[in-house]
Amino acid sequence: MTKIAVWCRHQGDNIIGIGPNIPWRISSDFRRFRRITEERTLIAGQTTYESFPNRTLPNRKIMVLTFDADYQLSDTTNHQVITDIRYFKDAEGEFYISGGASIYKAFLTGGSKLQPEIIVDSMYRGALNPDLKGQPVDITPCIDVMNKDYRQISKDYELDDVLTTVRVRKGAFVDQAVLKHIIESIEAED
Repeated sequence: MTKIAVWCRHQGDNIIGIGPNIPWRISSDFRRFRRITEERTLIAGQTTYESFPNRTLPNRKIMVLTFDADYQLSDTTNHQVITDIRYFKDAEGEFYISGGASIYKAFLTGGSKLQPEIIVDSMYRGALNPDLKGQPVDITPCIDVMNKDYRQISKDYELDDVLTTVRVRKGAFVDQAVLKHIIESIEAED
């Protein structure tokens, strides 16, 4: 099993959202995320799932991590409700953790069997959208774990004010085919 956390955070304050919204609009960031996760299985919290257009993303399976066992999915063929994060301790497969903040935190601080082996750490270095209202959502506890337990294994990739690096958990076995897919997806920037 391989777990990969994929996020884009704001430089300096680690904000990933304001309320339910991403506080920047960078097309190349969305395209990179699509390339990395297409034909893969995503793990998303309920709020993140509901932020996807029509509560889905094409060409992906989505596992919605929620406390609500009766949560209504938009696509019962390709989406699945998971009510206990411990499911992922021994689940077989390749899982792309795509947020929100509480989901990232649960995986990164939930012990070695839950920690992702790989983190795609993207950092937006521009200004936040000043028109958005709501509570800032940050992933500082996750960044603290990343800085302590992970090492950078890629060069810095920079495009449109977004700096992306790939990090691997120290001492973790990393599936080289997964790593190759991620690097090629990042390098395919258009």
